[in-house]
This record gives sequence, structure tokens and C-alpha cells, in this order.
Amino acid sequence: MTGNMVRTQAIRDVEAYVPPAHRFDEREAPGEVFGENVFSKVVMQKRLPKSVYRSVMSTIEHGVTLDPLVADAVASAMRDWALEKGATHYAHVFYPLTGLTAEKHDSFFEPTGDGTALAEFSGKTLVQGEPDASSFPNGGLRNTFEARGYTGWDVTSPAYVLENPNGNTLCIPTVFVSMTGEALDHKTPLLRSQQALGEHAERILNLFGHTNVKKIVSFCGPEQEYFLVDRHFFLARPDLMNAGRTLFGTKPPKGQEFDDHYFGAIPERVLGFMMDTERELFKLGIPAKTRHNEVAPGQFEIAPMFEPGNIAADHQQLLMTTFKTIAKKHGMEVLFHEKPFQGVNGSGKHVNFSLGNAELGSLLVPGDNPHDNAQFLVFCAAVIRAVHLYSGLLRASVASATNDHRLGANEAPPAIISIFLGDQLADIFEQIASGSATSSKGKGHMTIGVDTLPVLPTDPGDRNRTSPFAFTGNRFEFRAPGAMQTVSGPIVTINTIVAESLDYIATTLEAAAGEGTNFDQAVQSLLTEIITEHGAVVFNGDGYADTWPVEAEKRGLANLKTTLDALPALIAPDALKLFSKYGVFNEREMHSRYEIGLEQYALTIGVEARLTLEIGTTVILPAAMRHQTEVALNIGALKAAGIEPDYSQLRGVSAPLVALREALNSLRSALTREPEQGADAAFSAAKHARDALMPAMSAVRTAADTLEELVADDLWPLPTYQEMLFVL
Repeated sequence: MTGNMVRTQAIRDVEAYVPPAHRFDEREAPGEVFGENVFSKVVMQKRLPKSVYRSVMSTIEHGVTLDPLVADAVASAMRDWALEKGATHYAHVFYPLTGLTAEKHDSFFEPTGDGTALAEFSGKTLVQGEPDASSFPNGGLRNTFEARGYTGWDVTSPAYVLENPNGNTLCIPTVFVSMTGEALDHKTPLLRSQQALGEHAERILNLFGHTNVKKIVSFCGPEQEYFLVDRHFFLARPDLMNAGRTLFGTKPPKGQEFDDHYFGAIPERVLGFMMDTERELFKLGIPAKTRHNEVAPGQFEIAPMFEPGNIAADHQQLLMTTFKTIAKKHGMEVLFHEKPFQGVNGSGKHVNFSLGNAELGSLLVPGDNPHDNAQFLVFCAAVIRAVHLYSGLLRASVASATNDHRLGANEAPPAIISIFLGDQLADIFEQIASGSATSSKGKGHMTIGVDTLPVLPTDPGDRNRTSPFAFTGNRFEFRAPGAMQTVSGPIVTINTIVAESLDYIATTLEAAAGEGTNFDQAVQSLLTEIITEHGAVVFNGDGYADTWPVEAEKRGLANLKTTLDALPALIAPDALKLFSKYGVFNEREMHSRYEIGLEQYALTIGVEARLTLEIGTTVILPAAMRHQTEVALNIGALKAAGIEPDYSQLRGVSAPLVALREALNSLRSALTREPEQGADAAFSAAKHARDALMPAMSAVRTAADTLEELVADDLWPLPTYQEMLFVL
């Protein structure tokens, strides 16, 4: 098929699409499926000996080191349960530094020598696996020829059975480390950071009179934004298939300017996908709570309930995998890219952060009178101090070539990391800075003027969607993470920097107690010091305003606009000291993350540049030349008939056609040119991608998008924004 025939056929296929038949069991109660494929605490309590169950619960709930003697009993029960669920294989699931999920499948069944097979699964096999580590990003932690890597069972994240029409698989969440024990994954540092956070949070709670505190962990509620496009359109766009975003395309005549898509009625086809997906998520114990249309046409969001950070991160990875699988069944493709359509709202993954445990609840709940809630104010102040001191690390935790397209636009927070507290908390901390807090702005009531409506209470502070790190009532919402990234990186960073602040606060208060200082006075003095020294990070205004970067600079806040500006924060001396002190990363592991960040940045832009050159040369340029030829033939025919032709249309298409050829030549030259070699080769390659490839790609796109508006529609080869965003 020619390019245009592919587009035409895609449109016909979309029009002929028939949704899959309803396949839910009408007799099934909605709540019955939740967690049915999870080796949960309830399942373990039924299947494990009491002593084994208590031992496992001690590890999960109190952080006690796992007793290796219980592994065989757990493995045996897990195997029997999985076999009853139809599983034929097991897989140690891990999360390498690609940001994706990885797994190695092994069969339960082993031949016995008499022509039969037995299902085997020992405790040793459960606890440790050995996948090849040579082909995953490691940033210099491993030589290319060194292949050995280990997975280790994470007992705190439940195993589950993943269903497939051809056979089910028992999936065991694991860490992934090198022979030296260094982290090759996202889970290992997450568990380390949880441990550090819990240790110092418990010190502060002890000072406030809490004894025998159960393990404190961070909690995460990650909101996931995404786009859906018909799969026929997706397969007709090489850029979407290979880069996850459109490298060409003009905005449609109607976009999101009417605000008619946000929270609008969900299209029937999309709702069918959502319901199908949520049922699968429920079976895996993922608490999907909210679904709605997002701002842009074709954009949607799902928000799960809060879970411990480690489990939330695992579930996020599983959610994205499930979305991809179910979307294909509904004839659609999920786009998690932060900016799949230029000029259209991008997609984030908001990480809602809190800390606490089941006994105490969230430690970031202010209560009715926050000015009197010293414990809350201490934990809130710890976050303020952490974000101010380590804003560069927070920015680096969300840095990528894909997220750079989104940050700073009027759809995402600016690259300047600041905190929004809201009117109530801002007022309280202003009082603290002036001496002491004596009052809290209370909740009000709304007067709507309709007698039949109930009285509606109002919160003491509004929300701020332009803030990267906003307090939203009982948690902080980190709005800068991108839709495609794992939430583990941001959680690790938040856990660690808050652990450092909690350590500082606990040490200060313990010293004051040792000197006989009144505890309340010590807390007041400490809070005053923190808000005085770190209050510059608090900003309740409009982060999109042109005046904010100017004001932020006066406050000493960094504006790290690109990934290359942000990543050096990872290897700054204070960052190396921080992560080493709390046992989250050693220096080699930190340098590896820096190297991988640069490598992924350069690789992402390199792929996009080669795609731009290929599509521009073999798809768009021929289509434009055909149009130019048709116009020229039409002019020739008019002249032959003695009619003076209008040359403006020919000139109109010829100018951008010349510009396209020149831009393609420049891009080709930039791709073949070697980066300037510096002491940091990875940084040089990434800098070449940013400073040479991206401008060359932009020039190609500008010319091509101009041509899209001029070339006859029946000749244009790529599905357009208008088709992809509005046909579902």
C-alpha cells in the first residue's frame, strides 16, 4: 500500500470496528473478584502453619529480618495455591533501570525419569533467582561480559497469578542486584529508603510519647494519566510505534480550548475498556478508585487508593502492563508518553505522598486545629525543609527526555521546585515565624442560593495545580513525575530527603531534652528555625505566571529546565553524602544512575531523530512532491488552454518543500556528526542530542507541518491529529 492507502484503510477499519462481546458473569458480585489472584495475608493465614504465618507477618508488618527457615513452607503453600489457579510456570518479577518490568519464567514441572513430572518449588527457589544481568542498564556497575545477577524475594509485596488464555503464571516480586549486592533495579533502593524513613520517623514519635510504634512507611497514591488511540491509527504511525509520540502533526481546528472533554461523559468504547481493565486490576489486588476524562481529547486518568510505597510502585508497573494488554483487546493502544501530541495537554503521574502506619494513620493529617497539633507541624516542617534543601534531587528524580516536553508548559508544574501549603497552613507557619501559632483558619460553608441544596462545607485552603509539591489536605502531591516513568524514583528521593530532615529534627529535640529544655519550647524554637531558614520554598501563587521565575531566582530557588540541567544533582557531593549516610545508594550506585539517565536521554532523542529523518524522507517528502507535481500539471494545463494560471499555490507548497529538504539534510548531517568529546562522554552525547539533534528535528517538523496544511488530503499519508484524537 502507498502511504495514503494505509491511512485510508486505517480510517475504514476504525469505522468498521465492533467492540468485544460482553464477557462478565452477571452473577458475579462486584466485590468478589478483588484480590482473588493474590497470595494475600488472608490466603497465607489459611494455608500456612501458624508459626510460619506469624513469622512472615513479623517481617511484613514490623520489618523483622525474614527467617530463612520459613521459606520452604511458604514455597510449598504458594505452589499449591498457584497450581489450583491454573499456573504452570513461576516468574521472579523485577524492575531494572529501563523503567519497565522484567521477568524470567520457569516451569513448576520437572521430569521424574519414569515418564511423568512433578511440580517442584522449593524455598531456595522462592527466595533467590538468577537472571542474566549483562543486558540491562547498569551505568558502569557491571562489565559487559559479567552476566551474573540475582533476584531476591520481597516478602513485603504479595505474589500474584497473572492470567493468560494459554496458561497462568505465578509472579513473585523481587529485588535485582549484582554479585556485590549493588542495586540494578528500582525496588532495592525503595526498600532501603523506606527503612531509613521509618527509623527516624519512629524516633520523633517516641519523643511525642508513642511507645512500641509499629513500622512507619511512606504511602503513595499515584494518579495515572494516559491517551487512548485506535490501534489502526497507531499502526499507521511509525513515530507512535517506535517513539511513543508523534514527531509530525498539526493541531486540529478544534482541540481542548472549549474545556468540553475534561470530566465529560466517558465514551462508551472507552468505558468498556476501563471496566474491563479495572476488573483485571481488582483481581490483582490493585485498588483502582477513580476514572475520568482528562483535559485533552483522547486523554483519561485512573487513580488508585493509597498503599505502602513499595506495593504502590509494584502495582503501578502492573497497572501499565495490564492497560497495554486490555487496550489491544478493545482495538486501542495506550500512550503513556508525557507528550504524544504537540500542542495538546501532556500526561503526568502525580505521586501523592504521606507517611504513617495502620495504628496511627497518616502523620500528615492536620486535624481541626493544626496550630495546636505540634506532631503534625513537625512532620510537615520536615517535608518543607527537605524539599528546600534537596529540590535539585527532586527535579532529577523526574528528569527524562520525554518529561522535558511537558514540564513548564501550562499543563504541568514548572521546573522550579516549590511547595504549596494553602491558606491555613501558610498562615500557621507565618505565625510560627513571628513567634508562635495561636489560631487556625477554620472550614467555612458555601452559600449557593438554592434552597433544595444541602449546606456544603469549604476547606480552609484551595488547591494549586501549578505547584510541583502541593499540600492537599492530608498529604503532599508531587505533580512533576511523568506518565511513563516508574514512581519508584520519586518515592526513593522523597523518602530519603524526608528521612534526613526527620533525623535532623529528632537529633535536635533529643539534644534539647538532654539539656533539660522544655519539650514544647524546643519544638517551637525548631519550627521557627525551619520556617525562617527554609520558608523561601513555600509559594502559594501561580506557578505559570511569568513573574514566578524572576521571584524564584530572588529566593535562591533553582530553575532546572532540562534533564541535562537536572542530572548533575545526582552526583553532587551533598547528594552522594546523603544517600550513603542513609544506606540508600553508595557512591557507585549514584554514579550509575547519573550515567543511565544521560544514556537514556541520548538514546531517546537519537531514536526520534532517526525516525524523523526516515519518515520525513520516505513518507512526507514524496507526498508533498506528488502534490507539487499535480499543482504544476494543473498550471500547465491552464496555460495550454490559454488561461493565465495563479502561481501562488505552487509557490506556497514549493517554499516549505525546499525548507523540508534543507532541514532533512541538516538532520542527516547532525546524526552523522560525532559529539564533541569531553571528560564526560555520556554528558557529551546527551548534550549533542539536546543542542544539535533536537533543533534539527524541530526544523524538519516545522516544514512538514506546514506542508500538512497545504497538501491535498487524499495525498497526505499519516493519520492526522484530528482523526487520532477524536475517533474513538
